Amino acid sequence: MWTRLIREVQEVNQELWLLLMMFIILAGLNYLVASDRMILGLYVLPSVYAAYFRGRRHATLTALLSVLLVILVVHLNPHMFEEPGSIKLMAQKWWDVAIWSGTLIVTAYAMGTLYEKKESRIRELRETYKGILVILRQLTAHDKYTHDHSFRVAAYADTIAGHMGFDPERREVVRAGALLHDLGKMETSRELLHKAASFSEAEYEEMKKHVEKGVDQIQPVGGLLRKIIPIILAHHDRFDGSGYHPTQGEDIPLEARIVSVADVYDAMTSDRQYAKAMSPLDAKEVITRGSGTDFDPAVVAAFLKAFQGGELEIDFTALDMRRP
Repeated sequence: MWTRLIREVQEVNQELWLLLMMFIILAGLNYLVASDRMILGLYVLPSVYAAYFRGRRHATLTALLSVLLVILVVHLNPHMFEEPGSIKLMAQKWWDVAIWSGTLIVTAYAMGTLYEKKESRIRELRETYKGILVILRQLTAHDKYTHDHSFRVAAYADTIAGHMGFDPERREVVRAGALLHDLGKMETSRELLHKAASFSEAEYEEMKKHVEKGVDQIQPVGGLLRKIIPIILAHHDRFDGSGYHPTQGEDIPLEARIVSVADVYDAMTSDRQYAKAMSPLDAKEVITRGSGTDFDPAVVAAFLKAFQGGELEIDFTALDMRRP
C-alpha cells in the first residue's frame, strides 16, 4: 500500500514540475515574443497537455491557473494588449482577457471530457475481453470443435467486414460476435452436438435454442458484449426469411449477415461427425449460389473478394487457438 502511495505521489510531483516548467518557459517568452496576443496562445499549451494526459479535472484547474497568471501579468504590465499608436479603454482590454479566459476554460473542460470518455472506452474494452476470455475457457472445456470453429469464423468474418468498409471498432464487434456466436451450445448436450444422423424435428428445435441460450449467458456480462447480442440471435437467419427466425433482408443486422457467411463457409470446409469437409472452391460455389436467398448479396460479394485475394487461406495450425 505504501509503495503504491509513494509511486502516485511521485507521479503527481512529476506532473506538477512539468507544468511549473511550462509556466516558467511561458513567463520567459513574455519578454521574448513581441506580440502580446501570441502569448495568450502559448498559455493554452499547459491546458492542452493536462487535458490529453490527465483528464477534465486537471485540465480545468490548469486553465484556471493560466487565467490567473495572465491576469497577474496584465495587472503588472498595464500596457499589455495595447496597440502602438492607438487608444484602448481599460474596460475593453479586460473584456478581451475575460473572453479569452472563458474560451480557454471551456476548451480545457471539453478536451478533458473527451480524454475521460476515451479512457472509459478503453476500460470497457478491457472488461469485455476479460469476459470473452472467461467464456471461451468454459467453451473449450465443453467442446473443442465448437471452440476452434468459433476462432475460424471470427477470422473469416473480420476479413469480410474489412472488405465491406467497416472501421476497426465495428470490426471488433463483428469479431467478438463471431467468437461467441455458438456460445449457447455450451448448454446443448454433446450427444446432440455430435450426432451423425439427421436431427428429428424435436432435436432440431432443441438445437435452434442455442442462440437464445447464448444471449442469456451474454446479458449478465454487460459492457460492449451487449452489442453482439443481435449477432448471436440472428446469425442463423436467412436473407429470404427461411432461417431460425422469419426476419429477412435488411432487417437482419449486417454484422449477423457477415457472421452467417463465415459460419457456413467454415462448417462446409471442416470435418464434422455427419459430413466430410468440402474443398474451399466447392464451398465458395455453394455460398455463391445462396446469394440473395440464404445470404446477403453484398456480403457474398465481399466474401468473394477476400476469397479471390487468398485472404481466407489462413494457417490456423500456426495460431494459438486459445487466444481471442
